[in-house]
Amino acid sequence: MTRFTAYAFGRMALAGALVASAGLAMAQSDTPVGTWQTIDDSTGKPKAIVQITEDDAGALNGKILRGLGENDQPERRCTACTDARKDQLVKGMTIITGMKQDGSNWSGGQILDPESGKLYKCKMHLEDGGQKLVVRGYIGVSLLGRSQTWLRQQ
Repeated sequence: MTRFTAYAFGRMALAGALVASAGLAMAQSDTPVGTWQTIDDSTGKPKAIVQITEDDAGALNGKILRGLGENDQPERRCTACTDARKDQLVKGMTIITGMKQDGSNWSGGQILDPESGKLYKCKMHLEDGGQKLVVRGYIGVSLLGRSQTWLRQQ
């Protein structure tokens, strides 16, 4: 193999790796699957790191990996929860369940507020090229709720 051929082959391999990497980044940015920093909608401060995964049925679920700031208490429990999560550790707790894609939105699931123990209907959508996730929890109709904007973590 000549030096030119080896050089050209190396450049093509590098270009292929870059295209594959860009494709992976694009795939991750068009879905909420990934790791997110939650932001408290009332204080504007970072609250927790949540990992969203897709199950075998195609539904999205999210669990708390760890708290941030004053919420970084590994032994904190959901004392206000009224379901099977009552008195369970908040760290590792699944707080988002059953989110299904509906066009460019995800809905049909629930989100738990571990502070109040309340369950809300949930919908979410991506913004800023998939770098922000707007999560809305509500009762009844979407107008009666609140939204948080979460930031994608790399």
